[in-house]
Amino acid sequence: MSIQADSAQTNSQQAEDRYYAALDHLAHSRWDAAIAGFRAALDLAPGLLDAMHGLIRAQQDAGQLDHAIATARQLIALDPDDVLAHTSLSILYQRKGMVPEAEAESAKAKILGWKHELMHSQSNT
Repeated sequence: MSIQADSAQTNSQQAEDRYYAALDHLAHSRWDAAIAGFRAALDLAPGLLDAMHGLIRAQQDAGQLDHAIATARQLIALDPDDVLAHTSLSILYQRKGMVPEAEAESAKAKILGWKHELMHSQSNT
């Protein structure tokens, strides 16, 4: 294995370790530690979308709605078909009283969910 590949594997493992530690903090309502952990995981592995989902949740639970909205938008920019990201953004908008925006994101999530179901059902036939 090359040094570069070994380094990437080490970063990936470290990112995963930080992600799971952040999940533990999230489960125990330690919002600041969870946020820091998810950010550390993302610093090591920017494409770790599960860490972005966790970060959104931790920011939401910490009352950092504007930060959570920004993170959800970043996630959607990376993966426009992520149903959970649109659902999370809808919930965040609703919590901020942004009803039209919340309804629009909810509709996107529903359509994407139907699209995923249709693709899954077609692949099983």
